[in-house]
Amino acid sequence: MTSEEILGLVAAAGLDATSEPPAAVGAMTVTVPAARWLALLGLARERLDCDFFDWLSAVDDEVAGVAVLAHVYSLAGRHHLLLRTVLAGDQPRLPSATGLYRGAAWHERETQEMFGVVFDGHPGPGPLLLPDGFEGHPLRKDFPLAARATQEWPGAREPGEPAEPGQPVRGRRRAVPPGVPEGWPAR
Repeated sequence: MTSEEILGLVAAAGLDATSEPPAAVGAMTVTVPAARWLALLGLARERLDCDFFDWLSAVDDEVAGVAVLAHVYSLAGRHHLLLRTVLAGDQPRLPSATGLYRGAAWHERETQEMFGVVFDGHPGPGPLLLPDGFEGHPLRKDFPLAARATQEWPGAREPGEPAEPGQPVRGRRRAVPPGVPEGWPAR
């Protein structure tokens, strides 16, 4: 199925969608508002023959919100489709895709745990990867990293800047590549 045919079916279904041309892997991206998420997934499964649910995840864009992406594939037609929606606000929610694709269950649980996206109607939304009692969503950009609080961030100093003010700058001795005699070539 060509990109034009896919766009035609999306438009005929009345989905208010935007699309991007296929990337190097041949996956066209279709973006819809969150309210049309399940309609787009249903269209992909029923009309575009995308019967294989590959993955679902999210990306935190602090300004726009959390973008949820799903990759589906047609085994018969051999075409990829990347589905996308953006969720604004502190409590992002989407309806669960598990009624259309059973394979979405694990991915939705992971996305809920790591990004805080709640999937309404999910059959088993319990913890998946994080220990019981863990607070926060570690892949959100507003999540404080404990490592940055306990040790100095590697990029905190410019190269050649002393670790502590007033200390001498320690340079590195240039290493000679293996097999090259010391002092060669002479300068």
